Amino acid sequence: MSMKRALLLVLGSLVVLVGLVILLSKKPQFISPLSSSLFSPKINYAPYSFDYLQQREYFKSEIKLEVVLEEEDTFTSYLFSFASDGRRITGMANIPKRKEKLPVAILLRGWVDEEIYQTGMGTEKMADFLAENGFLTLAPDFLGYGGSDPAFPDMLLTRFFRPITVISLLDSLESLPQADLNKVVIWSHSNGGQIALSVLEITGKNIPTSLWAPVSAPFPESVLYFADEMEDKGEKLRKVMTEFEKEYDVSKYSITTYFDKINAPLIIHQGMADEAIPLEWTDELISQLKNLGKEVAYYQYPGENHNFTYGSTSQVRKRDLEFFKKSLRI
Repeated sequence: MSMKRALLLVLGSLVVLVGLVILLSKKPQFISPLSSSLFSPKINYAPYSFDYLQQREYFKSEIKLEVVLEEEDTFTSYLFSFASDGRRITGMANIPKRKEKLPVAILLRGWVDEEIYQTGMGTEKMADFLAENGFLTLAPDFLGYGGSDPAFPDMLLTRFFRPITVISLLDSLESLPQADLNKVVIWSHSNGGQIALSVLEITGKNIPTSLWAPVSAPFPESVLYFADEMEDKGEKLRKVMTEFEKEYDVSKYSITTYFDKINAPLIIHQGMADEAIPLEWTDELISQLKNLGKEVAYYQYPGENHNFTYGSTSQVRKRDLEFFKKSLRI
């Protein structure tokens, strides 16, 4: 076990211990992941529509490097934290051992079961690769993961809050003296791709972005498609979405409505044997982006799976690095 993993295990144990102390001091309460709290008619979801998010104010925070996780030859890994709308978010940062200002890569992972998640999971290998090539990397855990504050009991609220988290992180980069604020990129995988596209649409910023097998279907199909994997085969989730659609225009919460707001170059990778993301989703994404005149490079990988572990990893990373350096002119 590496020092990084060992330290994360210790930190995770401390978080669990503190949580148990707090839990035992309160009256018992159980919230089922499939309960009616997945959707609450008392919550006003209007402030989470893309139209609203494009207009609202975001608040800067200090990015704190809290604990050294591991010392590598060319970079140091840290547990970092910052605030998003007053909520604590943790993550893993890699900072190269260089004196000059560093280009920044924000890494957004796909879905991981909370019970097995450790800080850096889903992004660590790409973060190490980019750090070895001179990038300062930041991979947020998101609410409910790592040492972050708990997720909202309401599933939709937790989902809608993730782009806000990333925008808050972007706005807080100036608190890192090593960061070159003029050279920022995003790397994403799977559901992280949906978050990345949301951020680009909400901010309109020119942030070169890589998407590995992104979730790009319209909302709520992007959620309902995976419903069969739930214990009740998605019955509760479908009821949730039915109630939501009675009150709200779902198109206002869907990335597919706002592709025209993207002002960043994109590189997209898709395994043709992907077991999680249908090839048709990515093909349709490419078609829509190109019809809008967006700058996008698209690579397909025959026989490759969702995580690009059937032999294409090195090639995909190399293409991303070349794309990032060309886009940033470094």
